Amino acid sequence: MAQAFSFELVSPERLVLSESCTSVVVPGLDGFFTVLKDHSPVIASISPGVLEAEMEDGSKRDIYVRGGFADVANSGLKVLVEQALPIDELDHDKVAQLIKDAEEDVADAQSDDVRNEADLRLSRLHKLQAAVSK
Repeated sequence: MAQAFSFELVSPERLVLSESCTSVVVPGLDGFFTVLKDHSPVIASISPGVLEAEMEDGSKRDIYVRGGFADVANSGLKVLVEQALPIDELDHDKVAQLIKDAEEDVADAQSDDVRNEADLRLSRLHKLQAAVSK
């Protein structure tokens, strides 16, 4: 059985989660990575996507995160993000509003770099919408 470690997920509004986990799958800028107890120290940028946490009691929590970074240290994992929305709290209307905002960001983009980043965020939100629809 996997050993538990300390995990904290923080957004500007609140401490979203502070519990012992056996694994956390983080949507990193360079791809998803899994953190287990005694993971090597690392700091990684976060991509918009779904963070998947397996709690010590075996339950799972999926949380949409956007922006920020993950800090893996001997003391555990801390993830600081611009936005964190638990999947079980999301509804179609909230996701539709996020998609509408992202579409506006694409339309308002002043450069190719900004437009590409907004397009990528929009693509990930469509995947989130599919996950919420299940």
